[in-house]
Amino acid sequence: MYDRILVPTDGSPGMDRVVDHAVDLAAIHDADLHLIYVVNSAGYAGLPGESAVESLGSMLQEQGETALDRAAERIEDVPTERVLANGAPSTEIVDHATEEGCDLIVMGTHGRGGIDRLLLGSVAERVVRTATVPVLTIRVQDGERDGENTEDGTT
Repeated sequence: MYDRILVPTDGSPGMDRVVDHAVDLAAIHDADLHLIYVVNSAGYAGLPGESAVESLGSMLQEQGETALDRAAERIEDVPTERVLANGAPSTEIVDHATEEGCDLIVMGTHGRGGIDRLLLGSVAERVVRTATVPVLTIRVQDGERDGENTEDGTT
């Protein structure tokens, strides 16, 4: 049913459950995993000072590599590709899924509501609305610690 599963990560500890779930699905369906971290370059494009922007960009790239490393450490016996992209996260996730022929997107959602969602937006919500493939969201808690299950995990 699934040949390629896309797993966006933000590097947070709560993503461990998301990656584990995606690995289980990939193993069942003999699918490949695509890990993606998107550096939100739109968030710092208007900052003054070219050297400050370069420094920030370099730091964000390093955070992305660390996030991909963390996710990849949880994966065994499943073919995996890693992608570090730049741009608007929801757009890059959907574009990658389309360009690489991914059959499913498995991603975490922080489940924010109210003013937090209004101010911060929801990458998961935008992906769900714009993706042409199924999107499985798994609720993660801000500050969730490794191995801690605060809910049943799916939304």
